[in-house]
Amino acid sequence: MKNVILLADSKTYAWEFAEKIQDYIFKTKEENVPLYEIDITYFNNKELNVHVPNNIRKKDVYYIHDSSKNPQEWWVELLLIKDLLLSASVESITFILPNMLYSRQDRKHMSRVPISSRALANSISPGLTRIITVDLHSPQIQNAYPSNVPVDNLHSFPDVVKYLEEKHLKEVENLVVVSPDVGGVDRARAFLKRLENVNGTSFKRRNYSLALLNKSRPKAGEISGMQLVGEVSEKDVLIVDDILDTGETLCKAADLLKEKGAKKIMCYATHGIFSKGFEELEKRFDVLMVSNTHYKQPDFVEIIDLAPLFAEAIYRAQKGLSISKLFD
Repeated sequence: MKNVILLADSKTYAWEFAEKIQDYIFKTKEENVPLYEIDITYFNNKELNVHVPNNIRKKDVYYIHDSSKNPQEWWVELLLIKDLLLSASVESITFILPNMLYSRQDRKHMSRVPISSRALANSISPGLTRIITVDLHSPQIQNAYPSNVPVDNLHSFPDVVKYLEEKHLKEVENLVVVSPDVGGVDRARAFLKRLENVNGTSFKRRNYSLALLNKSRPKAGEISGMQLVGEVSEKDVLIVDDILDTGETLCKAADLLKEKGAKKIMCYATHGIFSKGFEELEKRFDVLMVSNTHYKQPDFVEIIDLAPLFAEAIYRAQKGLSISKLFD
């Protein structure tokens, strides 16, 4: 890790995330990786200006970006920072994107619309070495990047399962893992498999099952109907999702599950955006968990820290070790 540096903006929540990464690598790997500050300012006309005060020539740079930024600024900052790093003659550039924005439009769902995830890939790929992110909205987004820019899509579910085992599953006998839509079935199934593997080694065996919520959307952000496929009566349920944006889908899901006889209603969503607040969610969920990819969250939400996961991925990427081993 001799030539590695971490880079982040100290005026954003990404700085705290970067400090946790630095601390983890030092404590667990006994490697002292420096954390440098990038200075992002604005001209009077609101154009961005970026500057790194330190000498970074021939360094392997891992830039930790703030995923809670305005998406448009987030994108432009990536472009300018990449140009800065290339001009500074760094050895390699890895973007650490805790939440890869513009990943919700990964295909054309109607005529004359952009494929935003592909546009992002085309713009940031030239000169880039690697991207490390977690729980992509659609794993196939990795295909939008050229083969010389690998995208490591980390999985948060091992950390979430460990957290659940410690905090919430001691008294649970019947748990249903619920996918909030058809597209999330593979994610829910992988989560269920991880739970079952842990259950197989525990003293108190539990009964796990899978359910699906099938929803119809007249347009993006609106739901006209929702049906439950599976049995939840007299069982505790855990909804597993990747993005919690407005929360309207989750509120409707909680209402339907309660109507169908579910007892304790829990939810985990990796990226907690809460664009329309959280009051309605607080009324409906007994337990609501998110990761810290968006850093600042409401007090009642339980936070699962993914900085150690990213730190381990950075260390393994730099040392040429397997990242997939983290999820075996």
